[in-house]
This record gives sequence, C-alpha cells and structure tokens, in this order.
Amino acid sequence: MLQDMPTWEAGRTGLVLPVLGLGCAPLGKLPPSAPEGQALDTVSYSLENGVAFFDTAPLYGAGMSERRLGAALSGVPRDAYVLATKVGRLVLPDGSLQFDFTRDGVLRSIEESLERLRIPRIDILHIHDPDNHPREALDVVFPALADLRSQGVIRAVGAGMNQAEMLAHFARNADFDCFLLAGRYTLLEQGALDELLPLCQEKGIALFLGGVLNSGILATGAIAGAKYNYADAPPEIMERVRRIEAVCNRHKVPLRVAALQFPLAHPAVSSMVVGAVSPQEVEQNLQALDIAVPMDVWEELRAEELLHEEAPVPR
Repeated sequence: MLQDMPTWEAGRTGLVLPVLGLGCAPLGKLPPSAPEGQALDTVSYSLENGVAFFDTAPLYGAGMSERRLGAALSGVPRDAYVLATKVGRLVLPDGSLQFDFTRDGVLRSIEESLERLRIPRIDILHIHDPDNHPREALDVVFPALADLRSQGVIRAVGAGMNQAEMLAHFARNADFDCFLLAGRYTLLEQGALDELLPLCQEKGIALFLGGVLNSGILATGAIAGAKYNYADAPPEIMERVRRIEAVCNRHKVPLRVAALQFPLAHPAVSSMVVGAVSPQEVEQNLQALDIAVPMDVWEELRAEELLHEEAPVPR
C-alpha cells in the first residue's frame, strides 16, 4: 500500500490531484455491479487512503453513480476531495438519457448533478462524448462552461472522450483547462503521443486518463472473452497483449502492475481514474503503484516495438 499518495498540480487549474483517482462509472452500472453499501464503502475507503479525486457523470447508471457518490461524500468537508462530472446528456424522468448540447440543457444538467451529488459546487466539468457534436461543443457548451469558470462557479472546463483527435482539435481552438482521455494512452496503445500529449504540454492543459486497462484486457491478459473497447478483443489486440504479457512474465511483473504504472510516466498526465467496485479493488490498485518494475521490462517492450519510441517510462 502506498504510504503517501503522490499529488501533482493539474495544469493551470490550481487543483492538486492525487495521481490515482476513482472512476465511478462502475458504481452506476446497470444492473448494479455493487450493492449500495459496498459502493459507499468503496468511496469512503478511497478517500481514507488518499484517492481523493472522483470522476462521475449523469450517464453512469442514469444518475445512479452521482447519487451514490453524493451519499458517500455526505458530511465530508468539500475541500477534502476534487470532483469531476460531465455535461452533454440529460437524465429524463423515465430514466432514459438524451444528448443535449444546448446552453439550457447544460445548465439543467449541472443543476441536476449538484442535486444528486448533494454538494454546493463542482470542481471540473467535462463535455461528455461530443464525437458527433463538435460544433455545439465549441460554439455552445464551451462558452457556457467558460462563463461559469469566470464567475468562480467551477474551477476547470474539460472534455471527456475515447478519442485523441477531437481533443487535439479542441486544444487548438478553445481555452480548455483539462481533458479526460479514455483508453487511448495505455500500455497497449500510445497513438495520443503523436499530437494530443505534446499539445497538452504546450498549452498547459491537464490530462486525466481513464480506461488505462483498455476495458479490462490489461488486467485479465489475453484470455478467452477478454474485453477491449467495451467489446470482445479482436485477434490483433489479443496477440499484442500476449506479447506484452510475455515480457512482463519473463520479469515476474504482473501485467496489471505495468499497465497501471506506465501512463503516469508522461509529464502531460496529471492523474488517472481507475474504476473499482469494492475497497479491495481500490487497495489492489494502490498496491500496484507501489511494486517495483525493473527498467528491463520497459527496455524489452521498446526493443520489441511494443512501446512508442517516444513514450516516457517510469524510473
């Protein structure tokens, strides 16, 4: 277990974040992957052990993740943690969700999130999955969030996506504080190095990483039914993971450990949010960050062309 959670300042936001945050999507999974009490215990255990950065969204369980997070944080001093949620989807009265990238929809989403979370303010607001709405994201949603930032209502404006290309476009065209990039800078793939990560460094944009286990395959290894990008992993991904795992095995390093440590080596990365549904899973993630990984692992992965030639590695 990490004795003292490392913290880094997140870009220009003024926020100081632990290098490991709790991804709260699993707490809102439908049907629930964790009973209510266990979900609340997971949040409490995280907070007690320095994992004081929580990432949620209305999408996760149609508001369930936010409600559970709010219940777990009830009574906790607001300055004791950093919280990010998202706009772009509204939870309708029947529990369904709809995309809404209008200014009114954004303001309504924020109001409803505050109510579910039982908190007076949100630190970070991400525009959530605007893949098919880039113009609305830049021309409507970003100005609305920037107004709230200028008023001191929120601390940081971000965008959360599973692709690096549009985030790079946003970085060039608006004054974003941070991004949440899911699944595109991991031990398995580092394409974001080509444009997005250098842009974040150049512009002082804090980068948070989600999906660092690529939907699970970097935790389970290339077993039957292994998941990648929320679906069964295709053969070429399975083969690449087998090769990565073989290198790790030769050095007696668990694949999950290498996968959790690798992304934090890049100076553009401020924090990574990793999902968990029990205190035990949070503890496993903390332990993984505390296990020594020989430099030979990274050197061999690079020699076998399994790492981008410019990818920094832990030292």
